[in-house]
Amino acid sequence: MTNLPVSRSQWLALALIPLLSAGLLFSPVAGWFDGPQLLSALLVMAGLVLFATGALPEFVTALLVLTLAMLLSLAPAEVVFSGLTSTACWLIVSGLVIGIAISETGLAQRVSDLFTRHLDASYTRLIAGIVVIGIVLGFVMPSSVGRIVLFIPIALTIAHSCGFEPGSNGQKAVGLAAAFGSHLPTFAILPANVPNMIMIGSAEKIHGWSPMFGEYLLLHFPVLGILKAILLVVVLVRLYPDNPKPVPQAGPGRPFNFTESRLMMILLVTLGFWLTDTWHQISAAWIGLAAATLLLMPGIGMISTQSFNQKVNISSILVVAGLLGIAGLINHQNISGILGGHVLAWLPLEPGRDFANFLTLSLAATATGMVTTLAGIPATLTPLAGAMSEMTGFSLEAVLMTQVLGFSTIIFTYQSVPLMMAMPLAGIPMRHAARLCLILAALTIVILFPLDYLWWRWLGWI
Repeated sequence: MTNLPVSRSQWLALALIPLLSAGLLFSPVAGWFDGPQLLSALLVMAGLVLFATGALPEFVTALLVLTLAMLLSLAPAEVVFSGLTSTACWLIVSGLVIGIAISETGLAQRVSDLFTRHLDASYTRLIAGIVVIGIVLGFVMPSSVGRIVLFIPIALTIAHSCGFEPGSNGQKAVGLAAAFGSHLPTFAILPANVPNMIMIGSAEKIHGWSPMFGEYLLLHFPVLGILKAILLVVVLVRLYPDNPKPVPQAGPGRPFNFTESRLMMILLVTLGFWLTDTWHQISAAWIGLAAATLLLMPGIGMISTQSFNQKVNISSILVVAGLLGIAGLINHQNISGILGGHVLAWLPLEPGRDFANFLTLSLAATATGMVTTLAGIPATLTPLAGAMSEMTGFSLEAVLMTQVLGFSTIIFTYQSVPLMMAMPLAGIPMRHAARLCLILAALTIVILFPLDYLWWRWLGWI
């Protein structure tokens, strides 16, 4: 029998999982949890290590976590497998179908041709251009999901037009630029992401205050928008070096054919429903699923059964189901609530220590997102804002706004549904997003948090 070699990522996981587990079991933190909660924490930690290191194929890690959670009776099936019934799962399915249609009809190539001739002069210009387009979409489309579903197929076609083959550094960088550029900097735009709106809604309900669009933009966009976008471009160019080799394009002036026109009509109607979801209260997932179903209908749609079977990757759905199952398990066992109650008492908050208080509040929000996901940050911290204001001497408004630094700093991909959805759509393994999240989080904490503090002081918020 041939022995299979053990990769470096597998050795790393074999070392980290026992080390971190022992650190948890033999620390005072273990005493905070009962038996099932402690087992759940250990399973979640091991699963996150496997996802982060890529020691196993991502869908195998997902199945392993889900199976162990059921075998150990850590939560009911409706919690463990909640990812399969979540809107995120069906957003991925509909996004994959819409992406196939945009690519196969030639609509992606048509839009790509408009941009490629302006972006292919240099690699840095290309990646920066993709990120800028993602940010601009954040001003006109209030949903990261909608931006990602529509933009990633176009971005991948731009990558192809620049000569980047699937799996190449350039193709990965373009896909990551489209996903992260449509998501991370847009947290600095008030209605552009779900956590923003949860924070504003809960702050208004609990504290009777909500910021204006311009006030929010001025406070956050220069650092968390513009400077974070620049960091994103620099990191992508360094991590995935490549050079565009433009592919000759077809001559201009080709009129829209009937298939493209029909797809444009379906996409415009879908986009219209996404933009007005606060009025009709229909989830973006079901709007997307309706569009996907229409695109698959014989005689109406433009995707064959063969294309659907070949290009819709079930493993990507299992990965997201596993990551959402982890989030569901954390909430079911109240791990985030227990940690939050203990951590607040530990926070070194004291009036007069403005810089230390600012960093502490921002890091506390960032850490909260690791156990509650991004949408859970405002739900967890907004009720505590009054107490934090008294402990720091900051205004209530300033304390509330530090949450933005937390939910715009993503450490693990499972914290963000749009990023989890984007990777399968872009055909990029989740480990690339995981690495980029960790690097950007570290740079944000070290560089952007202090700059944000100086910006807030200059504006008079602190």
